[in-house]
Amino acid sequence: MQGNLVRSVRLTGRERFLGADELIVTKTDLQGRITYANRVFRRISEYSEAELLGAPHNIVRHPDMPRCVFKLLWDTISSGREIFAYVVNVASNGDHYWVLAHVTPTFDDKGAIIGYHSNRRMPERSSIDNARALYAQLNAEEKRHSSPARAAEAGLAKLNALLSQAGQTYEQFFFTL
Repeated sequence: MQGNLVRSVRLTGRERFLGADELIVTKTDLQGRITYANRVFRRISEYSEAELLGAPHNIVRHPDMPRCVFKLLWDTISSGREIFAYVVNVASNGDHYWVLAHVTPTFDDKGAIIGYHSNRRMPERSSIDNARALYAQLNAEEKRHSSPARAAEAGLAKLNALLSQAGQTYEQFFFTL
């Protein structure tokens, strides 16, 4: 799992936007360290290639992004499955940007996971609003716990309870956001 390096950056409250035809692409090793970052990612995040390569992908983690969503993401991809998620990231200058992330494991010719690949695009505004409301609930639960690991577990339990209450899987819930 990727490390806990999250840059301390002063948030501006300004939102950045991807173009409708733009796609962010990154690749990481098994620990979540960036091995490739396309031009769109470098532009929107305001990090140079030198700053990104070898850095943990959570260098762009926004503090409002629930830990449990990343726990779910890592649990899913490390088991060999793909996942979609709405993610709010922070650029190096403190601006934020939302993405619809599709994260998949990369396999070698023997079927072993050797890294991860993510494509991200601009989500619909209504999906961002719904994700924001969900994430506020998850963050409220996580803030009740002092340990980051316990916070992620509690947030994931809350997410699972909401899914159970709705009678949906994560994938079904995700596509109704």
